[in-house]
Amino acid sequence: MTVHLTRARALLAGAVLLFAAAPTACAGLAEADSSAPERGAPYVETQLFFGTARPDGSAAVTDRQFMVFVDEEVTPGFPDGLTVQSGRGQWRDVRGRIEKERSYELILLYPVDRTAASDRKIEEIRRAYEKEFGQEAVARVDERARVDF
Repeated sequence: MTVHLTRARALLAGAVLLFAAAPTACAGLAEADSSAPERGAPYVETQLFFGTARPDGSAAVTDRQFMVFVDEEVTPGFPDGLTVQSGRGQWRDVRGRIEKERSYELILLYPVDRTAASDRKIEEIRRAYEKEFGQEAVARVDERARVDF
């Protein structure tokens, strides 16, 4: 038991050191190429992940239903553009079951100075999808980006 515990601690310590050193190594690479011009304006990129299986077991959300949702609920708030990608995903539902389903990724880009207004619109989109299609959640990821059109 002590040998296994000591080995596990050594592996954990090694993993922590690698993880801690990774940002420094990456930062060094970025600094080495400082001659590259910085392009674009400061934006936020938001990714939303929409599942299509319904927890109540009824028919999954169709492509047509999803695109109507995008046209009616997303486009009015983000008329400058968006991207929709189809995918396959999985997640653990509230009952602890792994759900595998068709999914959609919606990508929105908006200027940093519009973050507060965009955040409200995005939260309305998430709640509308959950309500309309009986979903437990719509996942959201936000990242800073530099964007040039």
